[in-house]
Amino acid sequence: MNKITLSRNLSFLRRENNYSQEELAERIGVTRQSIAKWENGESLPDIINCDALASLFDVSLDNFIHYDQKDSGFPIPPKGKHMFNTTPLEKDGYVKLPKKALDMVRMQEGDQFMVLGDENPESIGIALVPTEFFTTMAAGILNRTKDTKK
Repeated sequence: MNKITLSRNLSFLRRENNYSQEELAERIGVTRQSIAKWENGESLPDIINCDALASLFDVSLDNFIHYDQKDSGFPIPPKGKHMFNTTPLEKDGYVKLPKKALDMVRMQEGDQFMVLGDENPESIGIALVPTEFFTTMAAGILNRTKDTKK
């Protein structure tokens, strides 16, 4: 465990969530001085407190302890969310997805996915959703709509 990484993550997440050291200490049942020492790298929280902090901030325990924002260039992601890297848009609109991203969703060559888009300036983006998941979700919505009309 890198003491500096954990200290940075704790300090960042506390400020990002608008907690004072005292408020954070109260939430997990420790003293304000403990929070200050953890943020300064003078000491480390035990595994129970690391777990409580990760849960409170909705990040994975692994990311709370190991995620290095300096290396990735991105802030620590919420639990279950991933930032894999940047990738260029190639000729004719092709994008090569990072292997780690494909492995996470178990996609292989030949698998199909839906390309969804959002043009709202506050949430603009493109999402790739495995076709099976999308069709299952759509069928569920259609079935609920039919049930409510009966």
